[in-house]
Formats: sequence, structure tokens, C-alpha cells
Amino acid sequence: MPPKPRVEPAVEEPHGYEFLGPPGAFIISFGLPLLCYAFVFLCNDISGCPAPSLLHPSSLDWDQLKKEVGWPGISGLVTTNAVLGTLGYYLLSLTFYTFLPADEVDGTELRTGGRLKYRFNAFYSAIFTMAILAAGTAVEGADFFVWTFISDNYVGLLTTNILISYFMATYVYVLSFTVKHPKDPNMRELAAGGHSGNLLYDWFIGRELNPRITLPIFGEVDIKAWCELRPGMLGWIILDLAFIMQQYRNFGKVTDSILLITFAQSVYTFDALYMEPAILTTIDLINDGFGMMLSFGDLVWVPFIYSIQTRYLATYPVELGVKGLVPIFAIQAFGYYIFRSVNNEKNRFRTDPKDPRIKHLKYIETAAGSKLLVSGWWGTARHINYLGDWFMSWSYVLPTAMSGYVIRNAATHPLDASARDAVFFQNAYQKYVIPGEAKGWGMIFTYFFMVYFAVLLVHRERRDEEKCRRKYGKDWDRYVELVPYRIIPYVY
Repeated sequence: MPPKPRVEPAVEEPHGYEFLGPPGAFIISFGLPLLCYAFVFLCNDISGCPAPSLLHPSSLDWDQLKKEVGWPGISGLVTTNAVLGTLGYYLLSLTFYTFLPADEVDGTELRTGGRLKYRFNAFYSAIFTMAILAAGTAVEGADFFVWTFISDNYVGLLTTNILISYFMATYVYVLSFTVKHPKDPNMRELAAGGHSGNLLYDWFIGRELNPRITLPIFGEVDIKAWCELRPGMLGWIILDLAFIMQQYRNFGKVTDSILLITFAQSVYTFDALYMEPAILTTIDLINDGFGMMLSFGDLVWVPFIYSIQTRYLATYPVELGVKGLVPIFAIQAFGYYIFRSVNNEKNRFRTDPKDPRIKHLKYIETAAGSKLLVSGWWGTARHINYLGDWFMSWSYVLPTAMSGYVIRNAATHPLDASARDAVFFQNAYQKYVIPGEAKGWGMIFTYFFMVYFAVLLVHRERRDEEKCRRKYGKDWDRYVELVPYRIIPYVY
């Protein structure tokens, strides 16, 4: 066997700013947390979704609005219980990561040579966590302390995770200055686009590519890979389950709409956990540094924004019936079929090109040594996997229907003909929830995910294109001629 050629440090090409540079980094880093709070307070279980005062902006009274949203004051945004509960959850996740059986996998080759090793057992960790929650629920029912703790400390949990995301982004930024760039003997390297020299931007986008930390007992942990699927991704489903239990405590029943959303999101999540090694080929792991963008996205945005629909349904139950369930489930199944088929094809081609299921596919070879598929799923559109993602997002929002509700007290607002859709809370004396004048306005909150996800996927596709054009040069131009569509065949 001929000797393996010596890998020289990669020559970096200049990287321009992304996300509008420092101004965009500032807006995202400090604006998105405010948006999270807006979703929590303005669509609430105290007065309505949206809060009634927002429906009459010309006569908006801030003191009244504070009462309607249950504003706790700045000091009330975080509590000791929420901090301890969140840290306990992270500690449990680290414990499972360290002590449960795991697959040791080599990462993709670094630009400066060498491959990092990764420890993958997110799926087993999730199953173990779900088993604990199932056992507690079997004994205590909807009053299991985990479920009530989440409901009682929701705002504090959000705040704590925001603070942790800021801390982690700051820690890895400071740590990045110990990297011996451009070739570190410990296989540490800076992200190609993460050392612009602007403090705010580099802190946001991520300065070090694969920051790692060695902890007592737990050993070495790859911070980016661990955050990618563990606390936040699984936390998304745990929040969904907590809202199912909250709906049951509120109304004594669980609706088909909240079950459908939780099922659809669980399929997506557990599929990602089961296919955990596939993250090694994603843009997050290969190209992006770990900074505020990924820290906040993984730990805050995913669990707290992606679960908005189940939080909504916990307060306003919607019954879909068979006529509503079948078409929504069909959309979910179609989206998942595209998503999984496309990603399976890519992973098989990258790991075993002789696999009989994909060996017939056509491809072009690039000067960079990569092979780009021009037939099969990847021959229909250059980022066809995003289409499946987006279709699945429909099934997360459609079960909320024409969303919007008002919470009323029967003592001050007696039921009349207009309140035929009223549903009484079983644990709140004489309180009921109706669509009322809020009907449709709640879609600003519950349908946000589908619109946001479309924008996210198009933006991500544009980032992918830029990186691929930079990497492959003229070969990418040739590939674009053979596969002209970006995401939707014959449309976009």
C-alpha cells in the first residue's frame, strides 16, 4: 500500500460576513431572546392568545397588558428552582452520555488533517430518559412532579437556558484563543468564517470549529456535537409531553390535535437521535464554529419555539376528528418519506458507494476529491432534503386550526349564544376559554414556525450554495447546470 500523502494546512480563502455582519449578529443575539419572551407572555394561559389588549391597540394600556400577561418583573424571570432544575437536567444528560453504551465514530477529515473521535449514544439516552418519565407518569399520572415543575417554572426554565447559551458562547469564544492556528497538535482549529477579528461577530458565529472540554468524571465532551441533539432536541419533546399533561389537568382530556403534533415531532426527533452519526456530514459540524448562533439555537430556540403549538393546545383544546387527522397525517408521512429517503441516499453514497441500493446513481467527480450526485433524489434538486423538512413543518401547525382564544370568568362574562364553543377549565372555578374576537389572531404564534422554517431553509440553502461554490469552484458551476433546481423541482 502506498504511503498516505502528507496533509498540509489548508489555505483559507477570505470569508465575508454572514447574517449582515456585526449588526445582524447583534439583532439575532439579543433580539431573538426578546422574541421568545414575547411568544410566552403575549400568548398565555391567563387572559388569551393573543392577550386581549393587543386586539385593541388604539386603547392599549400597559398596566392592563402587564396584568393580562402575568408579567413577573425582571427579577421574576428566573428562579432558583428553575436554575436547579435545568442544571439537573443537563447533569442527567451528561451522565447518560458518559455511562451508557455508545458508538465511537471517526469524524470527517479536518482541513488541517486528522479526524476527531465522537461518542454517540443520544438515542439510548433519550430512551432511558423517556423510560424514567413513563415510570413516573404511570405512578403519578399528569401530576408527576416533572410535568408540574415544567408548567410552574416555564418562564424560569426559558431564562435559565438563555443564560446558559450566553455563557457557553462566551466560554468557547475565550477558549478559542488557545488554539494554535493554523495547525494545532491537538487537532483544534478555527472555523473558516469565525475569526474575522470583530469580537461581536466572531462570538456570534463561532470562532473555534470543534471546541471540547474535559470534565471530572465525564471526561472529554465535544460541546458542539453534544448540544446539537441532546439537551434541546430531547427537551423539545419533553416540553410537548408536559403540555399534554397540562391539557389533561386543565380539561380532564387529551385531544387528538396535541397527540398528532407530539407524534409528528417525536418521529422527527427520534429519527435524528437514532441517526446521530449523520450530524458529522452537516454544515453545522463541518463548517460552522460553535458560538451564540448554535448555542442559542440548540438550547433555547429549538425546545421553546418549536413547542409553541402544544403549549397553545394545552390551554385551548382542538378536536380534529378523522376528517382533520387523515390529511394532516398524510402530509407528515409524505414529508418524512422525502426527508428520510433523501438523507439515506446521501449517507449510503458517502459511506458505501457500492451499496446495491445506490450504486446505480450517477455522479460527477470534483477537483477537491468529492463526488456530487446528479441522479436519484439529489438529481432532482440540489437541496431536496429541505423540501421534506418543510412539509413536515405543516403537520406541526395545521392542528391548531384558526387559532386564537380568550379566557373568561363566567361570573363576569356569562355564557351566551356566541360562546357555544366554550370549554371550561376543570381546576379553575367558572373559568372557560373561547375563540371570541381572538379567533385567527393566534395564528401569528402557532403558524410562525412554518413561515420561519421556510425562511430558515432558504437561507440555509443559500449558505450551502456559497460554501459549495467556494469549495468546488468551476465543478460546482458544472453541477448546477446538471441539477438546476435548488429545493423544489421545476419551481425553485
